[in-house]
Amino acid sequence: MSRYPVHTIESAPAQSKPVLQQLQQAFGLIPNIAAAMAASPALINGFIGLFERVHASSLTEPQIQTLLLTNAVTNASEWPVAFHSALALKAGLHPADVDAIRHGGLPGDTRLAALSTLARTLIEKRGRVAESDQRRFLDAGFSSEQILEVIAVVAASAITNYTSSVTQPALEAPFEEFVWHASAT
Repeated sequence: MSRYPVHTIESAPAQSKPVLQQLQQAFGLIPNIAAAMAASPALINGFIGLFERVHASSLTEPQIQTLLLTNAVTNASEWPVAFHSALALKAGLHPADVDAIRHGGLPGDTRLAALSTLARTLIEKRGRVAESDQRRFLDAGFSSEQILEVIAVVAASAITNYTSSVTQPALEAPFEEFVWHASAT
């Protein structure tokens, strides 16, 4: 048995089951990353709580998916890159923008590029963004409060990215066309 089993609703600890049920309903499947997280009720419940708040922020779904995909690429996290490539396209991101992010570039849209740049900078500089980095983000039409929302997205995706790197879950069939390897950047 693997050190990190991929739980089902039936095999998961009792405190993890509601989250798995929620994800099953939302996606029509339990993502393998969440099934691995379920071994720790503290992790899976913290993850879902933060993600619910991120999705209730002022950022749109295409903006959130831009951030999540950027974060996954920046963290060289393969499962999340595939997953968020699919979700980004579903959210309406242009395929060329998704491809650009997957290859370490920026989306063509100025606002999405500002989001992607800020997220990458936060990760690469471990949160120590310069005033000029913040100013570029604000000049793209965002608010200072949205800088804090980007931090929440970066924190939420760190849970998924780090869990993926540690547990290395299998990629589900619906996301196989978006397979990505860290060496691709």
